Amino acid sequence: MSQAITKPIGAMLDEIAARFPDNDALVYPERGLRYSYKQFNEICRQVAKGLLKLGIKKGDHVSIWAYNVPEWAILQFATPKIGAVLVTVNTAYKSSELEYVLNQSDSTTLFMVKSFKDTDYVKTLADVVPSIHASEPGQLKHEKLPFLKNIIFIGDETPAGMLNFNAIIELGKDVTDEELAAVEATLDCHDTINMQYTSGTTGFPKGVMLTHHNLTNNGFQIGECMKFTDQDRLCIPVPFFHCFGCVLATMVCVTHGSAMVPVEIFDPLKVLQTIEAEKCTAVHGVPTMFIAELEHPEFKKFNLSSLRTGIMAGSVCPIEVMKRVVKDMYMTEITSVYGQTESSPGITQSRTDDAIELRVSTVGRALPGAEVKIVDIETGTTLPPGKQGELCARGYMVMKGYYKMPEETAKVIDADNWLHTGDLAIMDENGYCKITGRIKQMIIRGGENIYPKEIEEFLYTHPKISDVQIYGVPDKKYGEQVMAAVILKKGMEMTEEEVREFCRGKIANYKVPKYVKFVEGYPMTASGKIQKFKLREMAIKELHLEESE
Repeated sequence: MSQAITKPIGAMLDEIAARFPDNDALVYPERGLRYSYKQFNEICRQVAKGLLKLGIKKGDHVSIWAYNVPEWAILQFATPKIGAVLVTVNTAYKSSELEYVLNQSDSTTLFMVKSFKDTDYVKTLADVVPSIHASEPGQLKHEKLPFLKNIIFIGDETPAGMLNFNAIIELGKDVTDEELAAVEATLDCHDTINMQYTSGTTGFPKGVMLTHHNLTNNGFQIGECMKFTDQDRLCIPVPFFHCFGCVLATMVCVTHGSAMVPVEIFDPLKVLQTIEAEKCTAVHGVPTMFIAELEHPEFKKFNLSSLRTGIMAGSVCPIEVMKRVVKDMYMTEITSVYGQTESSPGITQSRTDDAIELRVSTVGRALPGAEVKIVDIETGTTLPPGKQGELCARGYMVMKGYYKMPEETAKVIDADNWLHTGDLAIMDENGYCKITGRIKQMIIRGGENIYPKEIEEFLYTHPKISDVQIYGVPDKKYGEQVMAAVILKKGMEMTEEEVREFCRGKIANYKVPKYVKFVEGYPMTASGKIQKFKLREMAIKELHLEESE
């Protein structure tokens, strides 16, 4: 792998800030906030010192529960300067999930905002820790969360029992450069520095342990595949708590001296406004985000000609959507990345100079330094090009393991250090991969294997359909039947029979959806992944298929 980064994250930021001191590092147009790399590194150092003063030590776990506020980005680069492990908490979590993560991660400190969408975070935390408002800041005691001592509030009007984020910056004034340097000298680039909880479509979320080396190198290589330089400006509407936000976005930028231009909470209009106002050269998103931007009634008013590249990822990228993004958003060098949290996350990526056909129909080839193979699901033997099997990956980007879950770790990382992704894929003779589905999402109808992606891609070509998800539901006769959840384009009407009629004669009869449901949206994880298992559960109830299970 060319140019591996062997420094810890803090030292890497020091170096970038020295090379590009006056470049924009972090920009929030709506807040009028604009940090150069010199200023950004300075505030990260200040916060790192404040954390030391607070008593946070190397190896301590620090959680953050917030949307894309400036403090999130600052903490991401301040905590590694002292070797503290940043635990990213899903913004959609409610009380039981919050309690689970704080407990499982052994977090000593929680950074949090007041609320997000329909969730009052302060009230939710009080449900988990009833004594919070009666505690002295920093003296929290709760038997279910024995490690948790500090709650740091991001925003105005700090609730009782919490410290304000700005107080951390003040505390940092009592710590010398020498004290910080002494801690930095003890850090190793292979130390765990970040824990992200897999959104886990089944079972309890697992804490993925990622190192400085995992994250800096994955971010750097992904940026290289987009031809990122210190002149690029990335609009970031994807959530920071997810690897799409904190590796494919912020880490890509910081390893290249590029500007981070976040959108705090996704809103298609704000994304369009931000791109135009800041002349962003790149924007990231999951397919549903790009669809929302393209279909926004004011889309044509905005000048997006500064755009060049970006990443569409997170779920299967519909070919038709990708083509529209290239044509109407000027993103002629858009790429797609495939990976998972367990691999920091990128495994494969398309390149900016790949033919458009490759960029819309595959997830690219292995990133530099990553090995990829396709194995037979039954036997584990490596398959030749063109054969479908499970995608496995090995290299610098594979996680250290799941926190305190050695058995779960052993299920996904084998004795030869191959990570088993659980995803079905086909690789061509040039190493380009097509993801064909999840092993668990495959529909088996009367002995026929059906891959939802194939039917989805076909239905995307219907002029009335904006988005579609295919999944299996139980059936007494066949074991499973195909169901489609369809979102129509604005102003369109369609019948179930019309959907089936469109399929007939074009795809095999056994693939034609037996059930069709028209919906306004899909149940999603906060990172934008569609939860097909929830669609299936809803269908079983609505169609009274319980007895078929």
